[in-house]
Amino acid sequence: MTSIFREQVQRALGDAHLLERELGGGGMSRVFLAHERALGRKVVVKVLLPELAAGVNVERFRREIQLAAQLQHPHIVPLLSAGEAEGLPYFIMPFVSGESLRTRISRQGEFPVPETLRILRDVISALGYAHSHGVIHRDVKPENVLLSGGVAVVTDFGVAKAVTASADSAGASGLTSLGVALGTPAYMAPEQATASPHTDHRADIYALGVVAYEMLTGFPPFSGRSAQAMLAAHVVEDPEPLERRRPSVPPVLASLVKGCLAKRPAERPQSAAELMHVLDSITTPSGGTAATTAVRLPVPVAEKNTRSRGALVAASLAVLALLAAGTVLWQGRPSGAEPTSADTSRTASLPQTMLLRSRPSPRRKFPKQIPWPQEWPRGNRRPRGADPVPRQLEFDGRNPASAIPPELPWFPTSRIRSAPRAQCRNQSSG
Repeated sequence: MTSIFREQVQRALGDAHLLERELGGGGMSRVFLAHERALGRKVVVKVLLPELAAGVNVERFRREIQLAAQLQHPHIVPLLSAGEAEGLPYFIMPFVSGESLRTRISRQGEFPVPETLRILRDVISALGYAHSHGVIHRDVKPENVLLSGGVAVVTDFGVAKAVTASADSAGASGLTSLGVALGTPAYMAPEQATASPHTDHRADIYALGVVAYEMLTGFPPFSGRSAQAMLAAHVVEDPEPLERRRPSVPPVLASLVKGCLAKRPAERPQSAAELMHVLDSITTPSGGTAATTAVRLPVPVAEKNTRSRGALVAASLAVLALLAAGTVLWQGRPSGAEPTSADTSRTASLPQTMLLRSRPSPRRKFPKQIPWPQEWPRGNRRPRGADPVPRQLEFDGRNPASAIPPELPWFPTSRIRSAPRAQCRNQSSG
């Protein structure tokens, strides 16, 4: 049967295309790899299955294919030509080297979130362009998404629509019962499963949500069921929440997939542009993801101790350097030198409170003691903390603060401030 079918297709193609081998089934068609002799390139020939071809209008099918052939987009595999091979409609498109999304999912299962977003952007871009030109795919699934060179392209645009339209034109009412005429059961929207006449481009958005769900979890929402049970589930059942099957998925992306899988078309995103806007909000910091902020990491305890110890050593060295410099300057002055007029003028200009507050150095030699004053300021009681016998200071030529008149005794600062001005002036002038 296979050789007979292949010979039948080869006769329809003639000498322009030479069939090389069969690539496998495409759901609604059989796929062959062929060589185009005129341009020396490889092309793909898809022939509609005989059970489908028997109920379609070939002329209507060709017109729908011609409409889809007008699409020119970087993420859409174009249609080159279409024809009929002894009653079997076929169409030709370029051969894309790479692998299908189905092959990738079967090999690796779950996709990383960044790769999922990149593939979804390419598919949404293709769907948006086709929808703006009045073309609905109606069979969005991983088999029709090809990955080549890091780019995703969508194939078989308009084929399901062409089959459905040509079948309705031919009056083939039994075609809907096959399921594959309207799409693939695992990816069909509820309105497709119920053969609603109001099916529009939002059915592609539902199918895209199923593809995204499968890319993120490794399985479609209602896997492991028969075709009839799967169609019923798409109509009445809600899929398991995506965040439960894979908690690491960003909440915005999980909400987007859930919205695409809404049962009612009015509750889904209404266009591919809305989907693209949400994807942009996920991939940009100003949108769905939180803005990146610099966080100061805690310094380890060992590093803190090292830093504090280094700062302490540096401060100690600085203090030692200042002390050494002061010692050198102090020792550089001649011992026993008489004060100069400049020193005397600087000493006279000092405030009297500063002079009175200056305590003598313990190493100084003091002259004989002066008699005890007859009366302390503000009473005869000696203030607490005062020396029993005030001592007379002398100027040694080194400390200007020691140049206090010999007859002026030392009093505590607090008592000097509270003493009457006249008494202080009399004691200082005596």
